Amino acid sequence: MESLFVHPLFWLAAIVLLLAVAFWPGRGLFWRHVQKNRRQQRILIEDGLKHIYTFRQREIPVTVESLAGAVELTRGQASELIAEMEGSALLHYGESGLELTPKGEAVALHVVRAHRLWETHLADKTGLAPTDWHSQADRKEHKLTPAEVDALSASLGHPVFDPHGDPIPSEIGMDARPSFALTEAEPDQTLRIVHLEDEPAVVFAQLIAEGLHPGMTVQLLEKNERFLRFVGEGEERRLAPQLAANVSVQPLHNHNALPLGSTQPLNSLQLGEEAKVVAVSRACRGPERRRLMDLGILPGAKIEVAMPSPMNDPVAYRVRDTLIALRRDQAQMILIERTPDTIAA
Repeated sequence: MESLFVHPLFWLAAIVLLLAVAFWPGRGLFWRHVQKNRRQQRILIEDGLKHIYTFRQREIPVTVESLAGAVELTRGQASELIAEMEGSALLHYGESGLELTPKGEAVALHVVRAHRLWETHLADKTGLAPTDWHSQADRKEHKLTPAEVDALSASLGHPVFDPHGDPIPSEIGMDARPSFALTEAEPDQTLRIVHLEDEPAVVFAQLIAEGLHPGMTVQLLEKNERFLRFVGEGEERRLAPQLAANVSVQPLHNHNALPLGSTQPLNSLQLGEEAKVVAVSRACRGPERRRLMDLGILPGAKIEVAMPSPMNDPVAYRVRDTLIALRRDQAQMILIERTPDTIAA
């Protein structure tokens, strides 16, 4: 009896099967490889356009080297990418270097908008750590369609700024607000933080660890070559100039904020002291913020220290005849104003 493995029809069927696995339209290994390469190239182009757009918004010159660093390519590969984008009418060389065409700017705006809206979603709807927002949004920005981005914006209430303080583009463009680095401010200036640079990640992590966030009102007290000393949300803070250069601020004139010295973090209260809640810091977002509000931590609420733990963390506070336990990092984000009786004592 003739073996099945030497029958010509067996080998013909095997070859047909292998060809089908490799070249089946849309699903074969070959086409999957092609689609993967196309997807990776699209992501490179979108990242390149985003880099050019954001640099030009900040009035920073765009070079082949800056593009290569942004998309992690060699200089030669970056030059090839520029040629491809130029051939696709996404950019051209102008008087000031690389410039986006209307088509290229539309693509860049979509990616920037998707990125910043997704960061806002992560900040407001999840418990993800702030240091992870940027990397997660970097991956998601390439997967959202324009319709999905519009729906995301609507679900968030059409926010104007992302958690870092960057403006979120609308469908037609982006309005940037003028600002300057904290290192350029002068002592005794009252300022509002409008942006924290999220790259490199290690710098952003240090700024977050210092309790800084967009929307915080600060007053610069001292500036020298070694540090900048300022007060914000009732606490005195210091930053090295290298870190302070990554904090963008705007001057406040005739602002209606409470005097900087009148508010303090909740963890400054001592046992038996009572205070009035002024606000929950904008650094507290998402589920954590909603939980504090559900516990009655609202502006105007009376709060007092009821019982510390053996290690003084957490601490039990009394709010509206209810005892709640708060960790030190949670109490630091609750701003209070001491009552006249407490101050007199």
